[in-house]
Amino acid sequence: MDPHLAIWEHCLELAVLSDVGLRRANNQDSVAVVLAGSQEKFDQRGHLFMVADGMGAHAAGELASKLATDIVPLTYNKLLDRPPPEALRAAVQAANDQIHSRGMASDDFRGMGTTVSTLVILPQGALAAHVGDSRIYRLRGARLEQLTFDHSLVWELQAAGQIPAEEVPNYIPKNIITRSLGPNPETQVDLEGLFPLEPGDTFFLCSDGLSGQVPDEEIGQVLAALPPQEAARVLVDLANLRGGPDNITVIIVRVTGPQLIQGTTPAAPSNAAPAQRPASSWVLTAAGLLTLAAAGLAAAGETVAAVVSLIGAAVAAGVALRQRYGGTAGSKRAERLGKGPYTSRPCPPQSGFVFRLAGLARELREATVGTDWTIDWQTFNAHESRATTAGEAAQYGEAVAEYCRAVSFMMAQLRSQQEHNKPT
Repeated sequence: MDPHLAIWEHCLELAVLSDVGLRRANNQDSVAVVLAGSQEKFDQRGHLFMVADGMGAHAAGELASKLATDIVPLTYNKLLDRPPPEALRAAVQAANDQIHSRGMASDDFRGMGTTVSTLVILPQGALAAHVGDSRIYRLRGARLEQLTFDHSLVWELQAAGQIPAEEVPNYIPKNIITRSLGPNPETQVDLEGLFPLEPGDTFFLCSDGLSGQVPDEEIGQVLAALPPQEAARVLVDLANLRGGPDNITVIIVRVTGPQLIQGTTPAAPSNAAPAQRPASSWVLTAAGLLTLAAAGLAAAGETVAAVVSLIGAAVAAGVALRQRYGGTAGSKRAERLGKGPYTSRPCPPQSGFVFRLAGLARELREATVGTDWTIDWQTFNAHESRATTAGEAAQYGEAVAEYCRAVSFMMAQLRSQQEHNKPT
């Protein structure tokens, strides 16, 4: 975990978890978490969170994702002369350059690549940079939004209107991506945002080892029901219980308040007047002379000429304001990047998910029958009992939380038994 977390714990909750899954020999996913070390650094560059899912034979995918998570944060925080969106795009492109060069230098690493999904929490809002099919979501209330576009064959065909959005034909492979870092000397980086922040917003970054096994509706319900640390563990457990065919990596970021170090004076709001610059003297002179001329002409009864002079004075005054403030009086709103969110789904607690979780809990209980494993049944039964009671009372949010705790507790017990029974 990032060493600077302690100074942000009052306004930020964070969980990071990466798991090899059940069918892979090594973990080719990488993560990066870089929290600002001071209020000044947060105001300049914010907090950065990143998931990368590597691909390639031997250790190539592992190397590619590690290079990405090393290079992007380092480069982004070096480019202080550029605004955050430009710096973030340049940082991802720099990672592509390095990964491609390393791949071309060795036959073992040739063609290696990685996805990249990077979230930056800034004073002005959330900014995302994205290549590949790892994802960034935002949960606000009971609605889960996918902020990034999957660079996959399925999503590209859907966007082109070639296949229906609601159903993917079985003959179309779902694991082919159309964009990544490394295989090619150039890559296209998607920028999304800025997305305004509200207390309670929960951002979720994951590799496709998670999103491929756990649907959005369940992701949203788990994120809403549990604190980030518990939610991360539950979501990884659910992906493994459904086969765990790939590495599984998640980052959960919950914004619980304004990102201010305690005792720090808030920075000026984004709608404050911009810094003043001097206007050209001839513009000010012209505005003054035209105003005097308008007054004189009006006194002489030359109404039309007076109006023309007054309009000229107003135009000159407008030019002076633009020169002085860089625009009209007041700041210009930042241009929105990208087209996200790309999906938006309501995720209220539902009886159907409660039923599925109850089934998982029963299956895990049955998996211990006939074994000599030592299980803490008192704790498991307590979670299951509270979940059953909540479900019968239609308190589905509490039922989801307690069944999730029961499932994850049993998974931890089973992992412990497996470790204990390994031959020495």
